[in-house]
Amino acid sequence: MPHVYLDHAASTPLLPAARDAIHLALAAAGNPSSAHSAGRHARRLLEDARDRVAALLGATPAEVVFTSGATEANNLAIFGLAHASRQRESPGHVENLATRLASSPIEHPCVVEPLRQLAAAGLPVTWLPVRSHGVVETKAVLDLITADTRLVTLMLANHETGAVQPVREVAHALRGQIHVHTDAAQAVGKIPVNFRGLGVATLTASAHKFGGPAGVGLLLVRDGVQLRPQMFGGHQQRGHRPGTEPVALAVGLAAALEHSTANLAANIDAVTALRATFVGRLGLTEHVVNSPPDALPHILNVSFPGCRSELLLMALDLAGVACSTGSACSSGSLLPSPVLEAMGVPPIVLDSAMRFSFSPSQTIAEVEWAADRVVECVRRLRG
Repeated sequence: MPHVYLDHAASTPLLPAARDAIHLALAAAGNPSSAHSAGRHARRLLEDARDRVAALLGATPAEVVFTSGATEANNLAIFGLAHASRQRESPGHVENLATRLASSPIEHPCVVEPLRQLAAAGLPVTWLPVRSHGVVETKAVLDLITADTRLVTLMLANHETGAVQPVREVAHALRGQIHVHTDAAQAVGKIPVNFRGLGVATLTASAHKFGGPAGVGLLLVRDGVQLRPQMFGGHQQRGHRPGTEPVALAVGLAAALEHSTANLAANIDAVTALRATFVGRLGLTEHVVNSPPDALPHILNVSFPGCRSELLLMALDLAGVACSTGSACSSGSLLPSPVLEAMGVPPIVLDSAMRFSFSPSQTIAEVEWAADRVVECVRRLRG
């Protein structure tokens, strides 16, 4: 039986270019913080990767912090910016300062949960309204900003629907007076991303979302932005993230980002065609497309009213189609999607939502086969 993987928003296969780069870098046995020749060689590999990543994302090398992934990077950015804002305003009286945060309810769990922790610690969080097409409007953000707001978090592209958010418009409207953090894990390597052009204070990405190795990500911190570290015990990466840097993984990340960026236009065309083909085949059964027309082309969120998503997920897995009901980080939850809830979709749509995500390495024939399996499984479960 064929097997078609349609869960590239959760994780992507390792690109050959990244695998080869990692293999070569693994031969460097030195610690990049060591002064001897082996250490200096490892340092050169690491800093070369940092330089390449910075150039590809419109940042400077000093603004690049390698992390274990987007989850760590988002936690570091949110806690680091929130705590730094409080310290800057009232040194020595951190616990008494009322700093307000603002965010959308459609953020990834690794953004929402840190915000909930801060809210439980006494920092108010304003949750921004979401339109029915899954986008937070710039005006809504500006209308809810208060005098004590210090941080706005707004993802660049949604992980469930692919809806692209107005991050650049929000950041430029705030003119740097309020820090804006963006989780760009679904966007980097998939659409053009320029850190300087976005105007945000911090940006996060994860290598395994664009063909790099799992276990490494990045945080871009704009020069001059104060970020309180969340770990201590080393001088590495300007103290933002102490500890020995994962040289081979950073090299693999840079190689994957270079490959994805070099082929960006062709990849976008390819996945756009795959998505259109897939949706066309789904026309054989009743369905509702939850992703907006201008969403990221590699993500498609669809509901099949009358067919519960968890049952369809299992049926498709047995039929040879790998997909998801939402974020991989919350896939074990039986609760409805908070993203679709925030969009206000009716319960029959909410309870039957599935996420399919594509790769430019796939063929039209593969997605046609997968879509036909979806139609078969939906009809069987409804029957």
